Amino acid sequence: MGCAKKKGGMSRPRGSRCGSVETCRNASRPLRADARQMRVGRSARAESMSDVVIKGLKKIYDNKVTAVHDVNLHIKDKEFIVLVGPSGCGKSTTLRMVAGLEDISEGELYIDGALMNDIAPKDRDIAMVFQNYALYPHMSVYDNMAFALKLKKTPKPQIDKKVQEVAEILDITQYLTRKPKALSGGQRQRVAIGRAMVRDPKVFLMDEPLSNLDAKLRNQMRAEIIKLRERISTTFMYVTHDQTEAMTLADRIVIMKDGYVNQIGTPQDLFNRPVNLFVAGFIGTPIMNFFDNCKLLLENDKFIAEIRGVRFVLDDFQQKALKSRGQKPCDVICGIRPQHISVGEGDLSAKVEVSELLGSEYNLHARSGDDEVVMVIPTMDLDTDVSMGSEIRFTTRPKLIQLFDKETGNNLIWYDPVSADAHAPECAKY
Repeated sequence: MGCAKKKGGMSRPRGSRCGSVETCRNASRPLRADARQMRVGRSARAESMSDVVIKGLKKIYDNKVTAVHDVNLHIKDKEFIVLVGPSGCGKSTTLRMVAGLEDISEGELYIDGALMNDIAPKDRDIAMVFQNYALYPHMSVYDNMAFALKLKKTPKPQIDKKVQEVAEILDITQYLTRKPKALSGGQRQRVAIGRAMVRDPKVFLMDEPLSNLDAKLRNQMRAEIIKLRERISTTFMYVTHDQTEAMTLADRIVIMKDGYVNQIGTPQDLFNRPVNLFVAGFIGTPIMNFFDNCKLLLENDKFIAEIRGVRFVLDDFQQKALKSRGQKPCDVICGIRPQHISVGEGDLSAKVEVSELLGSEYNLHARSGDDEVVMVIPTMDLDTDVSMGSEIRFTTRPKLIQLFDKETGNNLIWYDPVSADAHAPECAKY
């Protein structure tokens, strides 16, 4: 299954390779000296550090379409990094450049300190799990898992030992003699993960591995990936468009949009300290409420956020942060998470348009003037009428209000111009 053009067939776009790290014929180019040096046994490099360093990575198609713009990222040894963003944001293209399935237009890629730009995919010591499983339908589960080891001419006893060990970890021992067509979606995905695991790679790459599964199975497989991560000491790069996967799996998350990195940080950083409107609206379910036509005022040396005529004196931390930046009074967009709203008190008012009872909480969709407001309200001790059509009062704590510049969309407190200029944006540190 090489990627050479078949007679009468269609050729692939220039700069791309076939979808298999193990079998890509473009991967069979002669090894450079530094690639040959990398071919050492696992025991000889058990103490090696599997850092991945990306510097100024770009992908340009046909010399005119830039799919990935100047990505800079340092993934530490054994770190679990998730690339997340809407369709077409460049996350899968970035992953495929790391895998060697897409050529790098500009920039540098290092794995374990070695420059990888010109190293063939099969010699990068990485393993990739694809969205569509990419299993060989004519092979048994055992043969699918053993295939990469056979290509490396690993002795049969070692192959058998490794396949049996991984199959036991993934609970697929009973399926080793079956063909992929006799397996469920979740079982096939376990086989795909097992095929990657048997290679003992320095870096695991996963490209939306759960997107083809139903919701229940996706939750189950997500839990299994978390357990798997605890069992094996390897660096992970994981791509998804599902923010729930990103928040539950990642040590750090990279949020991308239109080929640009918008923010790099821990799940809590992204939830509590979004650097701009896009990150604030992308992370969190339901999404953050945005109130237009708000004002940031300064009275008696105190910053005040004014939302629909109601004033909130900001918290001491917010006061210090704004003053340290030399912030001036201005028009702003205020953001409040649905979970940070309380009802039955306060000076803001709204009319409930939709009331959804979810057992332990209500999801309220209300209208406050020109703004649509979503609220997540616990049912315990709730003594306010939140039925459809009811008028309610609501408020929030000032320290939970996010302030965004109306012109740039940047967070007035958490946007960090230094890291943004370096194309590796993180939230500001105080």
